[in-house]
This record gives sequence, C-alpha cells and structure tokens, in this order.
Amino acid sequence: MQRHRLFPLAALAALGTTATTAAQAETITVATVNNNDMVIMQSLTDAFEKAHPDITLDWVVLEENVLRQRMTTDIATQGGQFDVMTIGSYEAPIWAERGWLEPLDDLPESYDQDDLLKPVRDGLSHEGTLHALPFYAESSMMYFRKDLFEQAGIEMSEQPTWDEVRSWAGELHDPENEVAGICLRGKPGWGENMAFVSTLVNTHGGRWFDMDWNPEINSEEWQEAVSFYVNLLNDYGPAGASSNGFNENLALFSRGSCAMWVDATSAAGKLFDPDESKVADQLGFAPAPVAETPKGSHWLWSWALAIPSSSESTEAAKTFIRWATSKDYVNLVAEREGWTNVPPGTRESTYASERYQEEAPFAGFVVDAIRKADPLDSTLEPNPYVGVQFAGIPEFQSIGTQVGQMIASALTGQVSVEQALDSAQRATERAMERSGYIE
Repeated sequence: MQRHRLFPLAALAALGTTATTAAQAETITVATVNNNDMVIMQSLTDAFEKAHPDITLDWVVLEENVLRQRMTTDIATQGGQFDVMTIGSYEAPIWAERGWLEPLDDLPESYDQDDLLKPVRDGLSHEGTLHALPFYAESSMMYFRKDLFEQAGIEMSEQPTWDEVRSWAGELHDPENEVAGICLRGKPGWGENMAFVSTLVNTHGGRWFDMDWNPEINSEEWQEAVSFYVNLLNDYGPAGASSNGFNENLALFSRGSCAMWVDATSAAGKLFDPDESKVADQLGFAPAPVAETPKGSHWLWSWALAIPSSSESTEAAKTFIRWATSKDYVNLVAEREGWTNVPPGTRESTYASERYQEEAPFAGFVVDAIRKADPLDSTLEPNPYVGVQFAGIPEFQSIGTQVGQMIASALTGQVSVEQALDSAQRATERAMERSGYIE
C-alpha cells in the first residue's frame, strides 16, 4: 500500500506560498548573441531573479547571423516570440521609426541616462528618444603579441598602416608552429566579414554609395581593398579563414595562434584575462590600421537590449533591461568576474573608475576609439548614409549579407575579386532600384 507523508500545517502553508509565487512569476524570453559578455549576463540570472522574484528569465542564445535572422523575421511579422531582443546600432533607429520597438522615455533618474557615452546613446535613439539600452559598445583596434614582435625586432607604430601590417604578417607567419601572421573575419554576414571589410574599404577611400545612392562596389577603391584583404588572408591567415567570425578569431588569438588580429575593442577584457587567454601577459594593442585616409578605419557598434512592441510583458522586460545595463550591473560583474570582464564602452562612470583603469590598462584606449568613430563622416568622399561599417538603411541587411557571401567566395578562390565585386555591384543596383533609391 502506498504511504502518504503527513506535513505539518506550517510546512503546507509555506509550500502553498511558494507555489503561488512561482505561478505568479512572469516569464520573459530574452534573445541574445553567444558573445562572452552575454554569456556572463546569462550566468547572472540568479542575481536578477533573486532581486525580482516575480520575473523569470527564459534565454534564447544564438550565433550572430542566426540571431539576426530570427529577430528580424519575428519583429517584422509581429510574431511576439521575444520580450527582449539583443539588437545593434543598425537596427535600433530603423525599427524604432517603424514603430516596432517600445520607446524608453520613462527611465528613472537613478538609471542616470546622461552617464551613457553620447555616441552610443545617439546611435540607439530615434528623434531624441532611446529605443534600446546599450549592454556593451565597441570600436575596432589591433591586437598583437608583443613577444613575437620583440623576437622579430619589429616596433609597433603609433598609427600602423595596412602596408606595415602586411609586411609584419609576412615576417611573423609561422604555420609550422601553428601561428598565423594575421587573423581577420572571413565568415560571411553583414555584421561579420563586412563589418571589417567596410572599414578596410573606407580607409582605402571607398564608400558603399555615392550621394545619389548609386552603388560603388566595383570601384577602384573596393577592388584595391578587397584584393588586399583576400591576398593578406590567403598568404598569412589561418587555415579555414572563410569560416572564422569574431568568436572563432577570439579563440585563435587567445590560444596564441595569431600574431595580429584587427577586430572589436570588446575582446580586450577577455584577452587580458589570464584565466581566459594564454597570451594575456604578451598582449599589445594599437589603433586600427589606416591606408589612404583615417576616416572610417575603425567602426562604431553597440549591442543593446530592446523591447519589441509585440511583447505582452513590457514592464517586466523594462525592469530587466534597466538592470542589465545599469551601474549596479557593472559593479556586480566586477565583483563576480573581475573588472576586465565588465561590459565595455557604455558608461562614463566605468571609465572614471580607478579600479577599472588600474586593472584594465586598455580602458582609455578603447573609450578614445569609440569617441573618435564618426558615423556621420565615415568616408573620404561624402556619402548619404549614417554608419561606419554599415549603411543605415533598411535594405542594407540584405545587401550587406549578399555582398559578404560574394567576397567570401573570392576569399576561398571560387571566383576572382573582380568577378565577386561585379556580381555584388549588379545585385546591389537591382536592390536599390527595387527600393526606389535609383531609377
């Protein structure tokens, strides 16, 4: 016969209270990218839910390209799958203009909106109102192994040029010891390889569109920049470079397999952490290299948390995104993970912190790069769009991804650079004609 346990009345009452609280807890679904800072955010779920027992977090963590596809489809169809979306400086103003995002015009004074770095705040606003809160922000810079530079007798320039970088990559390339001369993004995607390639084109004097929105992808400047990129990676890059995005190159550099890497400033904390990086004690950094012009040589980006207008849990979602982008959250990460792992590039108070400056010697360098990136003046010749590594128009997501695939094909040798750029030019012209930008 089955036995039934007898509970004291007080215990039964406590169980009833717990069950009621759990039943009343509102679950919000958070979609985010699988980058290191977001992995840390997910690991702090217990801290948030302890402070807010009426809210439960349900995470959807995806690779960058997949995340963008899922979120774009959901928000365009008002699908309502997510209550919080991780979006960037590209999507925020475009989606806000279409009424797809909740305006964040009711932030409490304690949030200290003015503490957010102005270039980052402006990039996430539409008509002066924030529609996403910055979780972390970045520009781009060059990382290098000081030990390899010293062994080769190379002295890093105050402002390196791409010609210098190619020369150094040739001297440092050592495939027999599994060290590539340079690592760069090769994985296709408008936010993957094209984030880097766009800045390379900018500094070579190119642009996506002229002032009448005519594409210039097969221009002399694009040809020169993309040929340089393809030859550099094929000569001195790691094997399988066309499959490497930010995370793959971060792993390569962290284990000592890259002599140089040009990518996001947000990688600095992880590379400087000896628990995460084998080269932490040999990490050097310099500005992103330049070619014909310094304009647009380093990008400006923010990963931010926004609330789609299709969410039925707006207030709970606001509570979460305010928490995850607050000064208190920065201090919580510093306490649990160390100062080098706090979300970079968002708050003046972070960079004013003596502890942060002491433990993260790259801090001043990073915030300077963010402040100097100018999305309103990113190319040698004037252009009609806002953005450094992207053109801030709705059509760019599709255009950038398609062009990225074509350039990846040139990188793998399936087509020549000239063929890739001619195909990209024709495809982009058709897209701009369909959208009414050009006749």
